[in-house]
Amino acid sequence: MINKGMRQLLLWMLGFMLLAGIYNSIKVSQSEKDIPYSEFKSKLKSKEIKKVVVSPDLIKGEMIAEGKKVNFKTIPMSDSNLVKDMEESGVENFAATADKSWITSILLNIGWILIFILIWWFIFFRQAQMGGKQAMNFGKSRARQQDLKKNKITFKDVAGCDESKEELKDIVDYLKNPKKYKTLGGTLPKGVLLYGPPGTGKTLLAKAVAGEAGVEFFTSSGSEFVEMFVGVGASRVRDLFERAKRNAPAIVFIDELDAVGRHRFAGIGGGHDEREQTLNQLLVELDGFDSKEGIILIAATNRPDVLDPALLRPGRFDRRINVPIPDIKGRQEILKVHSRKVIMDENVDLSIVAQRTPGFVGADLANIVNEAAIIAAKKDKQKVEFSDLEEAIEKMIAGPQRRTRVISENERKIVAYHESGHAIVAKMIKGCDPVHKVTIIPRGPALGYTMQLPKEDRYLTSKTEILSRLSVLLAGRAAEEVTFGELTTGAHDDLSKATAYAQKMVTEFGMSEKIGPLSLKKDESEVFLGRDIVRQPGYSDETSRNIDEEVKRIVNDAYFKAKNILIENKTVLDKLASVLMEKETVDGAEIDDMISQLNAV
Repeated sequence: MINKGMRQLLLWMLGFMLLAGIYNSIKVSQSEKDIPYSEFKSKLKSKEIKKVVVSPDLIKGEMIAEGKKVNFKTIPMSDSNLVKDMEESGVENFAATADKSWITSILLNIGWILIFILIWWFIFFRQAQMGGKQAMNFGKSRARQQDLKKNKITFKDVAGCDESKEELKDIVDYLKNPKKYKTLGGTLPKGVLLYGPPGTGKTLLAKAVAGEAGVEFFTSSGSEFVEMFVGVGASRVRDLFERAKRNAPAIVFIDELDAVGRHRFAGIGGGHDEREQTLNQLLVELDGFDSKEGIILIAATNRPDVLDPALLRPGRFDRRINVPIPDIKGRQEILKVHSRKVIMDENVDLSIVAQRTPGFVGADLANIVNEAAIIAAKKDKQKVEFSDLEEAIEKMIAGPQRRTRVISENERKIVAYHESGHAIVAKMIKGCDPVHKVTIIPRGPALGYTMQLPKEDRYLTSKTEILSRLSVLLAGRAAEEVTFGELTTGAHDDLSKATAYAQKMVTEFGMSEKIGPLSLKKDESEVFLGRDIVRQPGYSDETSRNIDEEVKRIVNDAYFKAKNILIENKTVLDKLASVLMEKETVDGAEIDDMISQLNAV
């Protein structure tokens, strides 16, 4: 059996030979000199003709012209003495050819056109189909059928979302043992919507369901349905579900469902665009297939708020499963999964790594393990050590180190006092996360940073803790003012975060006595015309002024609190800044020792 590559090579060689034949025939015809019949007869009498081939509609041959042999051709006339004249003139070689049929004449005249069309079809049409592009099959679904036997993923490969896995185990059990549920009259859920922040493992969960159940798995992205051609998206949806029905029981997975499942347009200009046609077809397919066919649609999105309500009703997406950010236990399990293929040092404690990565999702943790392995390989280590993981965490949080950045001594001193201010206020004030490290080594856009790590995951934050956090954020600017009597632009990010916290306290958390327990949050999401034709602020101009005054008061109070703490502990501030200038990095334990020694004096 000739493989695909050899077949393609043979086709290319055939095309090249045909082109060469056409070129040679054209070249030969161009090299033959056209002469009138009278000249032919004249040269025949003068014995300049050496070779003649006679056909009913053409005479070709070879003659002597200017001492050289030249090919000629001429149109024959009715001449009964032609053969006699050639014999008398001593023509060395003359012959005749049979009359060609009408089929041969047609092929000779239009054959090259057919050959050109054949080559064009092969080069453009066939090549456009190669590589899965299917230029002429716009309506075909581009969903990929995963081969789960080669790379089978099960629930053992998914960690950090035990509750979500429990919800999906029902689906797996139904696919494996449908009779148990049908006996009681239960039906298979048609659709399962996985929603949560990016990187939490929604796609991995869908693959794990298919791997556990041992059924076919079709995966596609919402953006693959929408094209510039009208009706293509709806056609691809139909084709996708037809493929799934032919391979039932099967799981159809659509990633980024919000790309095709957003709110349908309502209002200006009507609502009949390509995306809506695709969504309507998806709704029809969800209603159309019977759960007894063994097909489940699993979709993933991190924007469930923008999905069309018709898509979310029971009977279409019967289950909505939240895939949240993992807690400390979940992060430790995720780290264990991703460190299976990495050679770890025996002293590495993944529980400490999990403790130092609050708010990290599965994708972040996978990246940390991979970055740690790369860092260890750069240093020619045989195993990944804890220091490599710690450096990978800092790289994820603050960016890569920039030791080559040239900073003047004066700016370096300002940065040292700025970071010392953050650290000292965080140590002196109650309700703050412990200081883990302070450094003036530039990382990413920052010239230095103070790293605070919580002891445990928190799901509630008190007003006191938020106010303490504001004081810590503003302590860098306060330290610059206390020490140098002048302000710099280094605190712009701190000011932005502090202002945002204060605004949330007033407008979302109801932590302002003047405003009261009201939620006055502004909608900061993008305008979507299918839902947000007109946006109203929801409160009066007077309330807006009161909000501004309260935000300003809260920020100023936190700033003056931080400033007073630094004035009272100016000796500690100077000492920590000088140590930072010397060592560049100081950890939390060293700061505690420094404070206790200075207080003892």
